[in-house]
Amino acid sequence: MTVKVSVVIAVYNPGKYVEDCIQGLLRQSLTPDEFEVFFVNDGSTDETPARLDRLAAEHPHIHVIHQDASGWSGRPRNTGIDAARGEYVMFADHDDWLGDEALERMYEYGKANEADVVIGKMAGIGRPVPQELFRVNRPRVSVANAPLMDSLTPHKMFRREFLAEHNMRFKEGRRRLEDHVFVVEAYLRAKSVAVLSDYLCYYHITRDDGSNAGFQRFDPVGYFNNLREALDIVEELTEPGALRDRIFSRWLRNEMVERLRGKRLLKLPEDYAEELYREIRGVVTERFGPGVTANIAPVQQVVAGLIHADLYEDIRALAEWEAAIRPTGTLDSLTWEDGGLNIGFTSEYQVDDAPMTFRKDGERDLLGLPLSDKALLALTEQDIALDAPVGASDVDLVVRHREDARQYYLPVTSELHRVDAGDGSFRLRITANSVLDPETAAGGEPLTRGLWDLHLRIKSCGWSKETRLGAVRGEDVEAGRLAALTGEPRRMVLPYFTDGPGNLSLDVDQHTNKLEREAVTLMDPAAAEVDGSTVRLPLALAVDAGEPVQLRFERKNVGKFPADAVADGRTVTAELPVEELTGKRWAVRIGVPSADRGEAKWTRLPVDVVVDAEGRAKVIDRHTPPANAAPKPKPAPKKKPAPPRPLWRRAAGRLKRALTNQQKKS
Repeated sequence: MTVKVSVVIAVYNPGKYVEDCIQGLLRQSLTPDEFEVFFVNDGSTDETPARLDRLAAEHPHIHVIHQDASGWSGRPRNTGIDAARGEYVMFADHDDWLGDEALERMYEYGKANEADVVIGKMAGIGRPVPQELFRVNRPRVSVANAPLMDSLTPHKMFRREFLAEHNMRFKEGRRRLEDHVFVVEAYLRAKSVAVLSDYLCYYHITRDDGSNAGFQRFDPVGYFNNLREALDIVEELTEPGALRDRIFSRWLRNEMVERLRGKRLLKLPEDYAEELYREIRGVVTERFGPGVTANIAPVQQVVAGLIHADLYEDIRALAEWEAAIRPTGTLDSLTWEDGGLNIGFTSEYQVDDAPMTFRKDGERDLLGLPLSDKALLALTEQDIALDAPVGASDVDLVVRHREDARQYYLPVTSELHRVDAGDGSFRLRITANSVLDPETAAGGEPLTRGLWDLHLRIKSCGWSKETRLGAVRGEDVEAGRLAALTGEPRRMVLPYFTDGPGNLSLDVDQHTNKLEREAVTLMDPAAAEVDGSTVRLPLALAVDAGEPVQLRFERKNVGKFPADAVADGRTVTAELPVEELTGKRWAVRIGVPSADRGEAKWTRLPVDVVVDAEGRAKVIDRHTPPANAAPKPKPAPKKKPAPPRPLWRRAAGRLKRALTNQQKKS
């Protein structure tokens, strides 16, 4: 059978981190005869070579190539390209892993769209990954019509014949940005690029030992000389003009301007920051004209203008101001309706715990930046305006899996509000509403079992910052925070507020035992009632009448007695098996359907049922002691320890023992 995909992994001393990579490959939905793996060991000195050799001995489609250390990933990747036999070559890092169906889905998507390059959706665990690129599937795109330049890491599929046709190889030796040179050349030579966004293909992680190569401090001179090589490729394969300027703007934005903003600049040692600035300015003044600067966001344009004007002190002052910017969100409402969780919220930027303000100049909205007169003059001479495009401001609400960082954008409708702040300035507040349907929120598919967190992202005037939602919330929000049963088979979705910060999260399909803890909030024991043998428990569930909810009554060493129950939104009603319960106090458990288990999961409620000898029942708070319980005896007072002997008495004792021993010897 033809090999569909060759996976190439450069390996150097990954230690335990290679295990996730290995397991991800062993779980692939492609059969072993449909793909092959090349671990290229670049002179590892840890236990990894032996681990990989054992792996290859057990799995014929996995191969290990050992070579002397080259110092970086370019040479081992090239070795893998030379060995590959697949239609496509997929590059992965030794400390990342693939989604279980990644190779199959990316291959089929690439073939269907005749793609030379296939980019699969990425999740960043502790590190940033592209956001806008993966909003939707993009079957046939290029750098001219899609934000491909947001993704310049090599973790993609490349058609092998395409690489051979253009003799494409990674730059070798100990260097930076060899992946940028390779990937941007592939983008510009490819007839078609396909972006698969409806399945999470690649997990890009931050190692907890902080040893990811991309996080190490670099030599600015060497780094920006390497970056110039990527610019050279663009100049070779494009004509001067709008497209080239747009491509160049990616490096101006990400590799230069963003390194000189906010906390990212301020946390660097000052001498290193100044050296970094000098090298950045060298590239900016050599290679980037006004057309490149025009393609970046307003505040980024300001920083680029200050670089051109060589105003480093103004850059630092602006960085100190930006470091104090933070996004805020208020959860205004939370209600279930037609199977969806309606989330109303308000968002705004703050600076130093005060709302961010913008200035008015006639019909113009202006950024309120802390710039010197010299800086303002320099920006004016470069035709860089301080206009604030507040009308383009927007918010996103993202639901993200806590364990593996899968995330999905929720539909949001928003409205901008200008709030007068006095002295000719105004605040910008965004009110929004989103509907989270647990059965479609994962890109049209149901949210899987687990904990899902909600993240709010505000985009305005070049700032894009993220915060959690729920810590600040309206008074009426709690009343709408109900558990709901959704989907077929039925499963529970429980909104809850996290311990400590109080952020809004979802427990889908009872991944944890949070229902027992949250039932204290969702249920008022004092409102429970018994009418004859019928018990009504005020458990707030956003469900329709007749949902499959069960009750049972338990007592240790006695038994468990079920009762037919009906849930009708905010009440669970059941007929008590009075004869079995008479004369005892019983714990009450609720059984809620679980799609993952295939049966109900039982959770104790914060109430007990007591049935007296005459068969009369009542519901009490479970923390209320039994009526006939003997009072707990008071613990005996602890004896106070004897105080230590004075130091002089201990010294006298040692002297006496020494004299006694001396007399015995004599």
